[in-house]
Amino acid sequence: MEDVEGGHSPKIDPPCSPSACNPPEPSLSKNARKKLLKQQRYEAKKADKKLQAKEQKKKDIERKRKEWEEKLACVTEEERAKLIESRRNLRKERMGKRSEDREKKIVRLNTAKDCGQNIVIDLEFSHLMTPSEIHSLVQQIMYCYAVNGRCPSPCHLWLTGCNGEMGSQLQRLPGFDKWIIEKERRSYIDALQEQKENLVYLTADSETVLDDLDLKKIYIVGGLVDRNRWKGITLKKAQEQEIQTARLPIGSYLKMSSSQVLTVNQVIEILLKYLETRDWKDSFFQVVPQRKRCGADSNSDHPVDGEENGDGDNKQETKKTKCDEVSIFQ
Repeated sequence: MEDVEGGHSPKIDPPCSPSACNPPEPSLSKNARKKLLKQQRYEAKKADKKLQAKEQKKKDIERKRKEWEEKLACVTEEERAKLIESRRNLRKERMGKRSEDREKKIVRLNTAKDCGQNIVIDLEFSHLMTPSEIHSLVQQIMYCYAVNGRCPSPCHLWLTGCNGEMGSQLQRLPGFDKWIIEKERRSYIDALQEQKENLVYLTADSETVLDDLDLKKIYIVGGLVDRNRWKGITLKKAQEQEIQTARLPIGSYLKMSSSQVLTVNQVIEILLKYLETRDWKDSFFQVVPQRKRCGADSNSDHPVDGEENGDGDNKQETKKTKCDEVSIFQ
């Protein structure tokens, strides 16, 4: 105020430039650029395969329709009525089975909500990802929910940090509003502040090996596509928040190939398998694709740091929803 009265304008700091407020992303190494190009080629190939599968599905539907019409044309009126009635009954039976399965799924998920293992998917990294990378993560979350719903011993899933583009893409998923899942715009540290001592962030950089799952603990899986740009970010985040960390004991049971990244849905599925079997080895071998393994067993317990982008999908993944490789252990 004195400066104004004395005829001096108050000193105002110049606004920071966009580059200063938002520092540029770390430049990619030559190896990382090669992996990025490889991933882009894989994406283009996957899109082409998806289009071919769609066209083939149309052809199959048309073929079956013609076969059905030809079959009806070759029988008497009485036999035709019986065939149509049989088909209707079969359709009703299928719909009844789906309805029954849906009801059982709702019961399982509601039971898990009350007394199941809590697992959080941390979505607070969306500002570090491109729209296409966010889309990839959203697809994996959709698959996580589907797998959890089919699991005989499901966990209770949390989505925290559902904001911005991530929140918008999630809202566009069919039936998302009806998902039996915790949807939090807040961060997990705010939403679960009263249980902070029970939070455990799963990160391959942790010195602690996860020997068992504890129902009292809440395990956090971080989602970040193309982690090469953001190495060590989840460990640093957990340390700053002063919460526990742990890494999955993958190295105790199998050796990983050069492609050491697991998708979010693969990690969730490993945890679900372990909840069902209480056997880490069985869980890893059922979920980790063969292409990511270079040996059956390993005596060393080295962390799988997931510093590389993966590529391709094994046959089992092809039957399911294909997901891009993301880093969830950081």
